[in-house]
Amino acid sequence: MNSIRKLFDILFDYYGPQHWWPCQTGARWEIITGAILTQNTSWTNVEKAIGNLLSAGLMSPESVLATPDTELQELIRPAGFFKQKSAYLKAMASFMLERELAFEQSADVWALRKELLSVKGVGRETADSILLYAFNKPIFVIDAYTRRVAERHLHLDGTLHYDILQKTFMDALPPDVAIYNEYHALIVALCKESCHKTACGEICKKIANFS
Repeated sequence: MNSIRKLFDILFDYYGPQHWWPCQTGARWEIITGAILTQNTSWTNVEKAIGNLLSAGLMSPESVLATPDTELQELIRPAGFFKQKSAYLKAMASFMLERELAFEQSADVWALRKELLSVKGVGRETADSILLYAFNKPIFVIDAYTRRVAERHLHLDGTLHYDILQKTFMDALPPDVAIYNEYHALIVALCKESCHKTACGEICKKIANFS
């Protein structure tokens, strides 16, 4: 069994299912909103911004587009970079109103990814998060946590180009939405509890020599 799959099994046995994406309503637009707002900030801040949007009844593409820029910016202020992110949300809202049905129906993940990457403010991690979590498309998300775990526990170069590291994970795993979803969530759990930016904790020590 390859080390990437083996690490997944170890983490799943330890943590169990994570039920990701973390979201209050489970609605697709909330997931998309979270994927955009989480850029360069903590999830705690994103939750505050999403809470503001929900309280204001602005959790749909249509309502976002109908909201004045200054009002939207104030609601998402807790997520930081609020002027940029309000523009990103509106760009994505317009895109989704036009392309959501096509995204539901298409199985061409890489063509869909290319479309998303053309939307203002959408990079690889954001696009892949939207595809995996909002549309249940089989694509693996790479973030800072994934790079940290890859380097410390899988003997991979954490500075590899996004697409190369992503391909490394996807080649080692079955093309399964549930596994890709769960694996990323388990990596987040490990990094929050043990595999910290500055040092590894007890859980990391237990799995350090598994391969």
